[in-house]
Amino acid sequence: MFENLSDKLQRVFKNLRGEGKLSAANMEQALREIRVALLEADVHFRVVKQLIENIKEKAMGEEVLTALSPTQQVVKIVNEELVKILGSHQSKLRFANEPPSVIMIVGLQGSGKTTTTGKLARWLSNNDHKPLMVSVDVYRPAARDQLAVIARDTRLPIYQGAPDETKPIDLARSARREAIQTGRDVVLVDTAGRLHIDEQLMVELQELKNLLSPVEILFIADAMTGQDAVKSADEFHKRLGITGVILTKMDGDARGGAALSIRTVTGQPLKFVGIGEKFDALEPFYPERAASRILGMGDVLSFIEKVEQNIDQRKAEEMQRKLIDNEFTLEDFRDQLRQIRKLGPLDSILGMMPNIGPIKNLKNVKVDEKEITRIVAIIDSMTPRERANHMIINGSRRRRIARGSGASVQEVNQLLKQYAQTRKMMKTFTGGFMGKKLGKMKLPSIENLLKM
Repeated sequence: MFENLSDKLQRVFKNLRGEGKLSAANMEQALREIRVALLEADVHFRVVKQLIENIKEKAMGEEVLTALSPTQQVVKIVNEELVKILGSHQSKLRFANEPPSVIMIVGLQGSGKTTTTGKLARWLSNNDHKPLMVSVDVYRPAARDQLAVIARDTRLPIYQGAPDETKPIDLARSARREAIQTGRDVVLVDTAGRLHIDEQLMVELQELKNLLSPVEILFIADAMTGQDAVKSADEFHKRLGITGVILTKMDGDARGGAALSIRTVTGQPLKFVGIGEKFDALEPFYPERAASRILGMGDVLSFIEKVEQNIDQRKAEEMQRKLIDNEFTLEDFRDQLRQIRKLGPLDSILGMMPNIGPIKNLKNVKVDEKEITRIVAIIDSMTPRERANHMIINGSRRRRIARGSGASVQEVNQLLKQYAQTRKMMKTFTGGFMGKKLGKMKLPSIENLLKM
């Protein structure tokens, strides 16, 4: 996400660094380039105007132009203003003092409401809540069946309604009663959508709001539609009073205009972003982390959180010991690949890395997920002895492994060669001085990232 805008802003800052000394003239040029970059990223014109005015007011001051590192000061100012536009702080979900808390999921048809309902239920379940889902979309064919399938796949409860419950208001009322009786503390109400906003839809949503008194009304918007998503969110807010937005398909949106515009235009925060198709591909939105990614500083905190949630700490420590002692086997290699797959799409993971130093442009690396599956299949076709000692894998064993994994002998040879080279490199890297220093390494601060 934000790739296009990030690349353009980094070029602006690189040009500023090339000037040696900042002046009013080259700052004006930089601000023009930033304005164009934002508009091309499909950021709302009102947001661009406000952002540029704020940056200009701070960046054109004497203390910035005469600073020892003026370009760093400009980057810092842009970072602060981006965070402010995006919402300053994470906006958390609100919950009722007396459960169940009702959360209405609203939006236009095709924006991903039903799938997002399932993702949000999974997120709530993973964060010590007991959600109950209900679909009150009685118009779209199989809408309620779709949520039932999602409930089955996520292994989370759903209220499907009695045969005579054919009205949204009756389904919602019964679902809340069911939540009270079964000890569920959150009710997620997946509402009907339309291809466009109409009076009938709004009247129905207003009736549901009056009945349920929801703590949150979350508007689901497709990030790929850019300013259309922002416009729809604004219209829903004027008619219904939404409390937050969830942007879906953020992993496919290289511009980021909707994310940068939504809070200023609607006055309501961006609470979550959808970053993939899997049910765990929903993340809380952090303005400061998003600004960091836009400026090429990566999102190291989110990466660390993903690792902590998905990687077995005991296995990680054992793997570190094996690397240092040069005991890293093919079985360990396979286990590492499986652990990495748990983190989510690799393109998304690489996008969290800072665009600096030795890992600069790592986000541009194209990762073939099928390649990992193929490597795991080849290693799975080996015997335990072969995985423990790759040196015994002779020609006949290679042919057998190739047949068992559906790969060619050349692919098996290539894997073994790459493994041997990786093992040799790891031995060099983790030995001696570097091995002693690995445990003492610290993540760079934002201040240090700005200097790189």
